[in-house]
Amino acid sequence: MDKLQDAIDILKEYKQDHIIKLLRRLDEQKQKELINQIQTIDFHQIMELYNNTKKEIEFKESKIEPLKYLDKAKLTDEQREKFDKLGENIIRSGKYAVVTMAGGQGTRLGHTGPKGTFKLDVYGKGKYLFEILAENLKEANQKYNTTIPWYIMTSKENNKQTVDFLEKHKYFGYNKKYVTIFMQSELPLVDEEGKLLIGKDFKIKEASDGNGGTYSSLRASGALADMKERGIKWIFIGGVDNVLLKMADVTLLGMAIDKNVQIASKSVVKANPHEKVGVFCRMNGHPKVIEYAELPEKMAEEVDEDGELKFGESNIICHLYTIEALEKASTEPLIYHSAYKKNSYIDENGKEVIPDKPNSYKFESFIFDAFEFFDDIAILRGKREDDFAPVKNKEGVDSPKTAKELYEKYWNRQ
Repeated sequence: MDKLQDAIDILKEYKQDHIIKLLRRLDEQKQKELINQIQTIDFHQIMELYNNTKKEIEFKESKIEPLKYLDKAKLTDEQREKFDKLGENIIRSGKYAVVTMAGGQGTRLGHTGPKGTFKLDVYGKGKYLFEILAENLKEANQKYNTTIPWYIMTSKENNKQTVDFLEKHKYFGYNKKYVTIFMQSELPLVDEEGKLLIGKDFKIKEASDGNGGTYSSLRASGALADMKERGIKWIFIGGVDNVLLKMADVTLLGMAIDKNVQIASKSVVKANPHEKVGVFCRMNGHPKVIEYAELPEKMAEEVDEDGELKFGESNIICHLYTIEALEKASTEPLIYHSAYKKNSYIDENGKEVIPDKPNSYKFESFIFDAFEFFDDIAILRGKREDDFAPVKNKEGVDSPKTAKELYEKYWNRQ
């Protein structure tokens, strides 16, 4: 009864009367589950995020400058050799780990199930996205005579399906002792009046808090502590849906070590000034990825003396961190962005409501928002045809069709 009263007091304080009504109607077991959930939610944080949706976004006067990069294709033999040797030493000595962000569903692809379980129609028989990543890592293991620890981030929504899928396929031949699966954190969904939505399970409806949640989830799950125990010094983080992702690029790693930075990233040049991608820049003296919508048109079109776009380095979610950088990012609060979306919910009478237009806010942070905590970043420009073939849309740009073409062309060249 005390716990029930505590929960009611919290809900009253944050004007969540609809949940109080629901709590009183639930059976003992359901009530207990909802009370336990209420005790884990930071209502103050959620209300702050909700209040921010009502404010006009102010763009403070910011100094935006281009960021220096090295072009992998233009490195001298000497530079390449030096970087590769430095990177190779770290991987061979077992101080390198890889994180795959795989919390999403394949909904946009018309696929039911986790995105990593999507099968790309390559070479007739097809390959799953998880299978492509496992092959990439196995090739690196063979080349550098090691086994790279692989950390896979799922979401509450797809964790069980992901684990079952990987178990069924025996981790595509990857040593299971070196695979750690951890879950991404979530935040409640809030309607336009600041009321938290209730799901069909009669609990507060939550959704993954964006790929920026990777940092805090690594810490909360114990994965970061596990890396430290294994003596890991460098960690690569990438998405599940880029079928040309190089998760163990010794040139990128060696460049980061040589430049003595804590974070590094691979980019590809923008296809055109108005391609809808985030680009690397320096803002107010710190590295940053600026979204295409926030980059003034004039700046987007600026070119340097070589005729290259000044802000042309696209973010392809191909990031590298020292263990210290990950620790720092896991404890610093990130900026949250709100997305206005359609979400079904259970009303206070226990009836399901399916809206026909956006009705609620989802809060998420982005992985690159942590770059601002650092003074510098090393950028290595790769090639689109070698490094970037995402599977995001059912048709058109970044679809299974374009990814299949890029993947097959790449491997035919090797």
